[in-house]
Amino acid sequence: MSSSDRDGIKNILIVALSVCLVCSIIVSGAAVALKPAQAANKALDRKENILRAAGMLPDGAIVDAQGRSVDELFSHFEVHAVELSTGEFTDAVDPATYEPLKAAKDPKSSRPLSDEEDIATLKRLERYSVVYLIHGESGIDRIVLPVRGYGLWGTLYGYLALDGDGETIRGLAFYENKETPGLGGEVTNPNWRALWPGVDAFDDDGMPAVQLVKTRSPEGSVAASHEVDALSGATLTTRGVQNLIRFWTGEHGFGPFLKSLKEAA
Repeated sequence: MSSSDRDGIKNILIVALSVCLVCSIIVSGAAVALKPAQAANKALDRKENILRAAGMLPDGAIVDAQGRSVDELFSHFEVHAVELSTGEFTDAVDPATYEPLKAAKDPKSSRPLSDEEDIATLKRLERYSVVYLIHGESGIDRIVLPVRGYGLWGTLYGYLALDGDGETIRGLAFYENKETPGLGGEVTNPNWRALWPGVDAFDDDGMPAVQLVKTRSPEGSVAASHEVDALSGATLTTRGVQNLIRFWTGEHGFGPFLKSLKEAA
């Protein structure tokens, strides 16, 4: 073959296409090979955040004070699927594989929220969700609920943990957010998260009552029992956190489920 043939457009295209084909095969193969590891890491991250929200795993740690691993700690949870509208457990979906976020995007497994309902700016709400429960000697000891809602720049995703009474907050942990570092991004700051345990999620009428405030009410007052410090310099993120907590503890979120647990106790 002459030099001119080797440098011809046809030959160059054949070489380029061959290189692209080989690279695509390598990339596809790597993606397939790494998929199980990625799934395992995703599951581990979910467990860690659930445990942190529940106060069972310190921030940044992979074992608790007794040296128990994430999997060992998570084994104490019972995982159930719940129909949000009724608050009842359901066998319609498998809680081990069901993905509420994916379901929320499917018109067949979700519904649109009206402007009045959608205080957390979700747009659509899945029909079923998943809850995580730990039982103690006298009944349910801990409840962990997946929560989400819009902040300033995007949706915050996390877990809200309640004591077995279904009213007292045990903790809050966000595992994904797009908020501004040092401002709204402080939702992941352990010092701010430490303000949540002991907060009363509901008022005397059973309505969601969490308030994020710049100035706290007098210590010991009823109002103070529902309050958490606002995020400094992050008004919209603060409002978003308050709204998402109120949505998911309200009638369109896990409110019916929490009510049914209380009635069954």
